This record gives sequence, C-alpha cells and structure tokens, in this order.
Amino acid sequence: MIERVRTYIEGKKLLQPNAKVIVGLSGGADSMALIDILTRLDYHCVAAHCNFHLRGSESERDADFVKGWCEHHDIPLLSIDFDTCLHAKEQGLSIEMAARELRYDWFEANRQEQGAEAIAVGHHRDDSVETVLLNLIRGTGIKGLTGITSKNGYVVRPLLAVTRSDIKAYVAKRSIPYVTDSTNQQELYVRNLIRLRILPELEKINPKVREAIYRTSLNLAEVEKLYNRSIEEARRALWNDVGNEVNDENNMGSGNGDGSDNDNGNGKSNNSNEIRINISLLLKSASPQAVLFELLSPLGFSPSTIRDILENLTGEPGMQFYGGSYRLIKDREYLLLHTREEGDADPELFLIEAGVEQVDFPVKLTLRMETMPVTIQKESRFLYMDADKVTFPLTLRKWQSGDWFIPFGMKGRKKLSDFFVDKKFSLKEKEDVWLLLSGDQVAWLVGERSDDRFRVTESTKRVLVIEWSS
Repeated sequence: MIERVRTYIEGKKLLQPNAKVIVGLSGGADSMALIDILTRLDYHCVAAHCNFHLRGSESERDADFVKGWCEHHDIPLLSIDFDTCLHAKEQGLSIEMAARELRYDWFEANRQEQGAEAIAVGHHRDDSVETVLLNLIRGTGIKGLTGITSKNGYVVRPLLAVTRSDIKAYVAKRSIPYVTDSTNQQELYVRNLIRLRILPELEKINPKVREAIYRTSLNLAEVEKLYNRSIEEARRALWNDVGNEVNDENNMGSGNGDGSDNDNGNGKSNNSNEIRINISLLLKSASPQAVLFELLSPLGFSPSTIRDILENLTGEPGMQFYGGSYRLIKDREYLLLHTREEGDADPELFLIEAGVEQVDFPVKLTLRMETMPVTIQKESRFLYMDADKVTFPLTLRKWQSGDWFIPFGMKGRKKLSDFFVDKKFSLKEKEDVWLLLSGDQVAWLVGERSDDRFRVTESTKRVLVIEWSS
C-alpha cells in the first residue's frame, strides 16, 4: 500500500520530496495510517489535533491518545480546543460545517506559522464514493459528482489512492493503534446511512459498485474540465458584450479600470459596481440554465432564486432578486447585477435555531415539538410541520419578487405576487407579510397560509407546532 500512496503523491504532484507537512491527526485509523505512511516516505510531519468537545469523554480520550502516541514517536504535535457549538450558533452553521470551518482555518494558520508545504488529511477512496452519493441525494451540479479532489489549495489527500479496507489491513499489519469514533456506527447523519445501509444494499446489485462510482466520478472530473471551459466562454461573451472584464467574484464591480463610466452603445452607462448580463445572448447559449447557475451560485444566489430568474427572463422588467451580497434587477435587455449598498431593500434575515421555544422579534412566535397523534387546530395563526422535513435554522424574512410556495391543499406552486393579487392584498399588507423558510423553501406566510410540502401526514412521527401572536 505504501508504494501505491507514493505513486499517487508523485503522479498528482501533491508533495515535494522531504517536504514539511501538517497532518490532520484525529487518532482514527485513517489519519494514523496517513501519518505512518508519510513518515516512512521521509516527509517531515507535524501532527495537528482538534478537540471539538462534541463527544464527551471520547473527545478527551482521543486527545490523550494522540498526545501519547506523538510523544512516543517523537512527532511534533499541535493541538487546540474548540467550542464548536458556540461557533455554530454564532455563525448560523450546522455543527458539521462549524467543525469543518474551525478545523481547516486552524490547519491553514499552522501551515503558515510552521512554513509547511501542505496540509495532509486522511480522506480515502470510499470517502469520495460516499461524497458522490451524498451530493446526489441532496441535489448537485456536475462538480458535486466528481467526488473529493486530491488537492484543494494547500490541502492534499494522499489516501485517495486506497480504500477503507486497504487502510484496515495496513494498520493491522503494522500494528498501528487507533481510536474509534462511536458515532460512526450511529445512523444520525446521512453519510453514516450511506456507508452503513445504502452502499451495502447497492453491493447486492453490483459487488463492485464502489469501484464503479469512483470510476464514474473520475470520468465526470474530466467532463467537468470541458464544462468549465464552455461556461467560461459563455461568461466572457455575456459580460464582455457590455464592456466588463469579470471572471470571478473578486472582480465584480471593477468596471473597465479607468475610473470612468462607459457607454455601451445602448444609451446606458455602467455604474462602477454594476455588471450587465445580456439576456438575448444568454437565451441563445447552449444551456441558459447551466450558464446562469454557474454565474450566480458562487455569488450566493440559491438554486430556487436562480430558477425564478430563469422563468422571468422574458417577463416584465423591474423584478429584483437577492443573493449573498448582491442584488440582481431584471431590466428589458439585461440582468443588472451589482453589489449591495447601504439602503438596498433586501429584507433582514432572522434565524431560529433548533430548540428555540419563543421568538419575540420581528414577530411573536412560540414553538414546541410534539409526538403524534396531534390535535390540529385549523386556525391561520398555527403552523403544523412534519418535523422530519424541517431544516434548521429556520429563517424569517420579508417576501421578495420571485418567491413562490405550494399553498396547503394544492399541488402546483404559486408565486406570492399572484397569491397577494388573489387575496386582494394592499401594498401595505404585502409589505407587512413575514415568511418562515426551511432551508430555501417557503414553509409559511406567517398567519396566512402554510406550504403543502411540510404538511402532517399519516407517516409523520413528530410535529413542529408554531403559533403566531399578532
């Protein structure tokens, strides 16, 4: 196995010979195999261990194990303790994403301080296969189906050359000790379900399904290169058409670089923070949907918002859409994209974390979790949601042009603007409406109408009950 890893490192140009490397060392079999192999290949390893304090005594056990092993093998160790739950709450992140952010930010700080060439982590081929399935289940573009990359910036993954079973055999043969994370055997996370249940079922159909998925991900990685080239050509055609040299988010709003406004031959001049996307050229591209998704998703526009923009490309001008720190206005000939300025009419966002029982601002809500059977009160001030369909944190915000939902009891989706017309809402009434969102899906027009996608059914086990006080 060590020769396969050596060949993979050389073939992918992951590390220079004898390089200094920060090695993410959790104490599990994967990271223990990684540091053993890199040490045997004469790399200068510095172990880095994060204690996220998420598993009680197990977290302390892991930290003590790593410390003892590094001392015994004379390997430098860097360690840190994180309040992961607090960070997740402050940043509005899931625990998993909070831990990832903390870990990699700290790894990079260590890399710079230590003058190391790279950060090595223990992801292997099976991890990549699971990632492909995870992204497929959640919904993804072509990038999500290419699996885990061997190199991402300064992060390298030498063990993508081998499988989980290869690693188990290696640590057994070398008598390498390691600790086991008990949560890996609990079906609490989707990735665990994929590993413990879905892949074993797929192997009944094709015993070599892991190899097949991995091979497909490699093929798609090659296809992605052609896809990215096509998207880049479309980007330049669309944006250069109006005199803007914009290739990525960092260049947004740079204009022509001469500090002057620029007339594009249509009587309109570019603001310094505005980019114009030619709608006619966009519609003539091979795939307007793919082009617009790749242009706007990196800027913070959600998939549902991008779909709404696409549906309104030939509609009336004036509609506005928001994503990240950008606002997009649908004009007659162009999509006008610019960075937000103070005073932009983007509604404020208010997050409701899991476990919160009362909200006093911007609207008064009480929340409680109940187990079926539940007595449902048919009043508009109550919302009953299948709890297993809910994504936390929930979001409260005002409505935006392009918002839609599936009104309770209906099958088709309806734009909120049309709903307001049907209900004969005044402008003031529309401005006063608050939306409750689960993920990027509208779950409730607070005090008005709920979304059918979250309805309680016979298969519902837990119900999230929310009451609005006017």
